[in-house]
Amino acid sequence: MNLMNKFLMALAIVAVFSSCKSKNVEQESMNPIVSTNNGKVQGVLVDDGKTTVFRGIPYAAPPVGDLRWKKPQPAANWDTVRICDTFSSAAIQAPHSDPEEFYTKEFYWEGDPEFSEDCLYLNVWTPTEAASHPEKKLPVAMWIHGGAYTHGWGFEVTMDGESWAKRDVILVTINYRVGALGFLCHPLLAEEGNGESGNYGTWDQAAALRWVKDNIANFGGDPNNITVFGQSAGAASVKNMVASPVTKGLLSRAIIQSGGGLGEFIPESRLQESLDFGKALMEMAGCTTLEQMRALSPQELQDLVANYRKEKKQYPRLSPVTGDQLLPKSFDQATLDGEIADVPYMIGWNLDDMGDMSKAIARFAETRAKQSKQPAYVYEFMRKLPGDDSGAFHSAELWYMFGTLDKSWRPFTEADHVLSEQMLDAWTNFAKYGNPNGNGGNDAWKPFTPETKDIHEFDIAQ
Repeated sequence: MNLMNKFLMALAIVAVFSSCKSKNVEQESMNPIVSTNNGKVQGVLVDDGKTTVFRGIPYAAPPVGDLRWKKPQPAANWDTVRICDTFSSAAIQAPHSDPEEFYTKEFYWEGDPEFSEDCLYLNVWTPTEAASHPEKKLPVAMWIHGGAYTHGWGFEVTMDGESWAKRDVILVTINYRVGALGFLCHPLLAEEGNGESGNYGTWDQAAALRWVKDNIANFGGDPNNITVFGQSAGAASVKNMVASPVTKGLLSRAIIQSGGGLGEFIPESRLQESLDFGKALMEMAGCTTLEQMRALSPQELQDLVANYRKEKKQYPRLSPVTGDQLLPKSFDQATLDGEIADVPYMIGWNLDDMGDMSKAIARFAETRAKQSKQPAYVYEFMRKLPGDDSGAFHSAELWYMFGTLDKSWRPFTEADHVLSEQMLDAWTNFAKYGNPNGNGGNDAWKPFTPETKDIHEFDIAQ
């Protein structure tokens, strides 16, 4: 190759790379920029540009150092545009180390994300047009993940907001502190916290909901039309959001899935038992002060919890407790006293869920029907998932109501996709109107009443 040819080839290579770079810069310049109370954020276009996702927006300060085991504090402001193209770290938790464990195979086969105490971030999926036109005022849904208050994050493989944004509903998913960092109780923490300890993860959820209320209008959302929904421990968290005086007026509707918080597989922690566990953990650590406990690494805390479980042969008490400013009453008591949020509810369970949910759910729906004119819609998810004999197991509905069947290893059929579309319509209609049937006069799914006891069944056509 002569010198001139080499020169021309070099120019061609430079031109190609320059073209790629200019296209990337042009693409980035097209990505919507939205203002929040802390600063501007730029999202990423997905779904052929129809949807914009903002990944990893901080809704509170990192709960590290002296902020460990304290209520979430406001996030620091930033001056430049924050590029929100990557999900944050998940909260500190035990890794999914057993590849043969059922839920690891079902949801976590791709591996775990990075874990960090710096975890208080959320994600927003919104129609791109809405992000550019805040006057749209679209309905909003905030998802609280499950995981027994010990694991999980807001960007698991099932949790994607594209199908929701296509239906003109803005989806928000959140991280919150779990395990010992989210729910540890101890007399010294209570002494430091004006008589209160624990519930840090629940305070995180309340802070995220407040952030949504204060900021979502700039993403094209309606701050006066926010649905809070969750599954398993996330659903139990929803019951805390509707029962708490701290979140009063922040939400417009609630969805409680997989029976979370209404069955008996996630019992409410008794405060004294939680305090006793906290004292035992501190003794095992050889610590006598909170300063020493805050100096422990996250891994050391994880090891302490694991050793406690191994030695005591019982699960640690690491879940929300009642009797403080956030949760002065249990959900059951607040319901009986007519003090939970007076909003429409959608409640359901899966056929093969953990324990019998039907009685507890029916009891709640009947109580609501007697107290309020707001409807309660009850469902049962009955589809036995293909691929094995696990049935309609706990969490099985997630693939369907998020519209993420194609991300699963299971051999879903066309009938499964039809069912997914039906569930997406029901969930997003409820977020829009407080009615899963929509706003067009269709009343195929009737509210639950003590007389009719209507329960809507979700299954594929036989």
